[in-house]
Amino acid sequence: METTQQTDQRSAAERRRRELLEAADRVVLREGPGASMNAIAAEAGITKPILYRHFGDKEGLYSALAVRHTDALVSALRSALDAPAERRRRVEATLDTYLAAIEARPQVYRFLMHPSEGGTSGEPGFEAGQHSAPLLRRLGEELGKVIEERLELGPGGEERARVWGHGVVGMAYAAGDWWLRERPCSREQLVSQLSDLLWGSLSMVEDRRGAPGL
Repeated sequence: METTQQTDQRSAAERRRRELLEAADRVVLREGPGASMNAIAAEAGITKPILYRHFGDKEGLYSALAVRHTDALVSALRSALDAPAERRRRVEATLDTYLAAIEARPQVYRFLMHPSEGGTSGEPGFEAGQHSAPLLRRLGEELGKVIEERLELGPGGEERARVWGHGVVGMAYAAGDWWLRERPCSREQLVSQLSDLLWGSLSMVEDRRGAPGL
């Protein structure tokens, strides 16, 4: 059984970890993939060895930030899917939630999805896809769970839901990445056109009984 002292120590460590992640977020917002451990340590008012003690290395810090931002995004996407509106509107709201998130914090997006662009002097970079692929897989699995919970997909529904989940995430990522770089149209236009693409299959299945739907 954990003692009061151990509980206090664990709470203090968790609080300190949150503070360091918030400092890292501020640096990433300014510098994107070029954010260095030196800059993050300076932002937090500590030395780099202390930062390493908490996260191990830049990959450990990246992973912690990825979990932090993915958790927030998944929560926002679930809220959009469960909003009290007809299904087409919820599909549009969900796509818009994702696109709005990457538009609002493009440097964070680049740090998470294109970390190899950083090339910080004196620090190892990331190979393309080394960390972004697991992040996308997690989003795909989470969306697949939501689809299975809310739609009546019949025999083989779990597999179909996972396919759709990963397919939708892949589509949103590819289209959003292109859109963020080139801005060929408004966010509203992109949401509408992606929703048109998705709508063919989604419009033909029923909601699960008692589920809020999709």
